[in-house]
Amino acid sequence: MKEFLENLDIAALINDYALPWGIKIILALVIFYIGRMVVGVVVKAVKKLLAGRGMDDILVSFLSSILRWVLLLFVVIAALSQLGIDTTSMVALLGAAGLAIGLSLQDSLSNFASGVMLIIFRPFTKGNFVEAGGATGTVQSISIFTTTLTTPDNKEVIIPNGSIISNNITNFSARPIRRVDMVFGISYDDDIRKAKKLLEEIIAADERVLADPAPVIALGELADSSVNFLVRPWAKSEDYWALLWDTTETVKLRFDEADITIPYPQMDVHMDKGE
Repeated sequence: MKEFLENLDIAALINDYALPWGIKIILALVIFYIGRMVVGVVVKAVKKLLAGRGMDDILVSFLSSILRWVLLLFVVIAALSQLGIDTTSMVALLGAAGLAIGLSLQDSLSNFASGVMLIIFRPFTKGNFVEAGGATGTVQSISIFTTTLTTPDNKEVIIPNGSIISNNITNFSARPIRRVDMVFGISYDDDIRKAKKLLEEIIAADERVLADPAPVIALGELADSSVNFLVRPWAKSEDYWALLWDTTETVKLRFDEADITIPYPQMDVHMDKGE
């Protein structure tokens, strides 16, 4: 052992191994840190460019995230190549690993693909009130795998993107105006002309009702217990619920003042007395 240590050329080891590898490791670290800084600058510039073109915030965030990870992958490969690692075989290895991971994560990849479709085709965007994936609420964010909604009672619902794409999507905010569909029933004993006139006055007096398209007020059905009027005014999308609730309340008050009955389902039972 003593002879081995005496014959060991420390200077040669340093010159042949320690110094070259030390330089390579330092260069690899420099490439990685500088590359990461450059990636941050590039991604920031791209985000600013996309936002300046009026692109949707969710789309900007999504594209920037993908760009960041792709650029970081190139930086890592460049750093590893500085260490003498065969990056060609590494890329092949990553491809094989990606295939294996993809087969085991089919559902996650489906959600990812669905997220890309949601971003590209944009059936809805942040702030829209939608019904999608079995939930109803305001869109808060669309990420790679999930979409987050906030319900009217302020609950957070996280939905896999695959569930959204594979089902119907109803976007209540997509159009600037909406039709408010209401049905009001009166008794068969009441004056239908008088009731219709009252409904017309109520709709005409509300400034939120649009003149074009014109509102529709018509006798729609002779039901089992009531004569039903269809009341269908048009309003701005943001006025939909307020108009619905206010009109319902006003109709009840005006019908009460005019002695018009709003019937409720009832059943008359006649019993024959046996002799």
